[in-house]
Amino acid sequence: MSVQVTVEPGRLLGMVRARGSIAHRRMTARTRRVANIAAQEAPGRMGDYIDWKVQEGPRGLQGVIVCDHHAVHYVLNGTRPHLIRPRRAKALRFEVDGHVVYTKLVRHPGTRANDFLGRALRLGR
Repeated sequence: MSVQVTVEPGRLLGMVRARGSIAHRRMTARTRRVANIAAQEAPGRMGDYIDWKVQEGPRGLQGVIVCDHHAVHYVLNGTRPHLIRPRRAKALRFEVDGHVVYTKLVRHPGTRANDFLGRALRLGR
């Protein structure tokens, strides 16, 4: 007596990628872990803007981590030295060593890049 088993690649792939499958659970756990590390590594309150999800990609499941903070581009890539001028007021106001300072121009030295998302990805492996 012989038995023939036919494996349909499309159905097998669907079972592997299905919600609740072992592959989906592992991808969810890893993506959550990396997102939590990114939230800890992020400067200031930027970690509050980090969100994650697992979705179907062109080559299978993929974990996606997103930071929606308005300044994330400047933090990840850094900034060059630049001038800051007032837009709507006559002068800029800020504090230096407890003293209030007014000025029409600030020469900002720039900031170093802080790739906290890449660092979180390396730490979360």
